Amino acid sequence: IQISDNWPGYSLDLFTYPQHYYGDLEYVLIPHGIIVDRTERLAKDIVQDIGDNDIVVLCVLKGGYKFCADLVEHIKNLSRNSERFISMKVDFVRLKSYHNDQSMQDMQIMGGDDLSKLTGKVSFLCFLLILLFMFSKDIVGTGRTMKVLLNNIEKYKPKMIKVASLLVKRTSRPDGYRPDYYGFEIPDLFVVGYALDYNEHFRDLNHICVINDRGKAKYRV
Repeated sequence: IQISDNWPGYSLDLFTYPQHYYGDLEYVLIPHGIIVDRTERLAKDIVQDIGDNDIVVLCVLKGGYKFCADLVEHIKNLSRNSERFISMKVDFVRLKSYHNDQSMQDMQIMGGDDLSKLTGKVSFLCFLLILLFMFSKDIVGTGRTMKVLLNNIEKYKPKMIKVASLLVKRTSRPDGYRPDYYGFEIPDLFVVGYALDYNEHFRDLNHICVINDRGKAKYRV
């Protein structure tokens, strides 16, 4: 689903959200209900594609945990209601790439030390955002960062690697990376909510919203 650059979003007055964020948000970009429905559809597409393979879901923390949890739950529900049981295991890594709303030159990769369980399995990487698109266009080597993560997984020789993302940001780069499954293509906006944070705030916001300048200043470190 593509959200256009001139999409005005939804008025905050139409939704409920934590009172401590009043005045910190511009508008709702994607309501929680639409996120849930779209994630369920992604789960259905994944189940149709993986066949009779066991899968290992590698969740990228922290921003990916809600999307990962909801996606896995939908896959489990589909498995329970079909003749084919899908065996799933979940592991976690964390990538740190932002200070305030500015991307950093280097990305730190933490966790996921024992990935030998990926050998011979179908591996799904679950992102809230594909981090490649979160970097500014003039940052050198952002494509290499994604390749480092994927190469680190490939050395364990999984049967297949697929990347699932709830969001991708639109980019003018001709070599822009596209995940195998994604929910929404959004404009180049700094968004928060649905576990996506700004300095560890807004993770408790169910909707995906655009943060305003007051919110950035309030929670800047």
